[in-house]
Amino acid sequence: MKAVVQRVKSASLSVDGKLVSEIGVGFAVYLGVGKGDTIKEAEVLAKKIAKMRVFEDEKGKMNLDLAAVNGQILLISQFTLFADCTHGNRPSFFDAELPEKASELYYIMKKLLELQAIVVKTGVFGADMQIKQHNDGPVTIILDASEFIACKK
Repeated sequence: MKAVVQRVKSASLSVDGKLVSEIGVGFAVYLGVGKGDTIKEAEVLAKKIAKMRVFEDEKGKMNLDLAAVNGQILLISQFTLFADCTHGNRPSFFDAELPEKASELYYIMKKLLELQAIVVKTGVFGADMQIKQHNDGPVTIILDASEFIACKK
């Protein structure tokens, strides 16, 4: 499971020209589910995202987490995080999980984040979504659950 976490001042998501979700200060989180991912990977990433201290404190240092700034999350499904571009110019998505299982883990991730008292808005799984973001910083962090799980062994 991979996530691209971007600190935003605001973000909104539309499908077919209709607004689906919007947030103010917080994170736009692009979540990719890989083959073989389980709830364990979702738990690891949810904890990491919720506690990530990348918001500025009164001294201008990145020291505050989402809760400290009353931040929200816009959670966006993104199977293309598992693109393999090693052969030719057209990416392969062989390592991305099949939609049914990926959708299940996407919504589990939403619930895990909400259990940490975070407001989470979502896109529409599998839809062609248009996202507008007002990036803050910019601050972009790439997380791969397999790296955190490997560190715990």
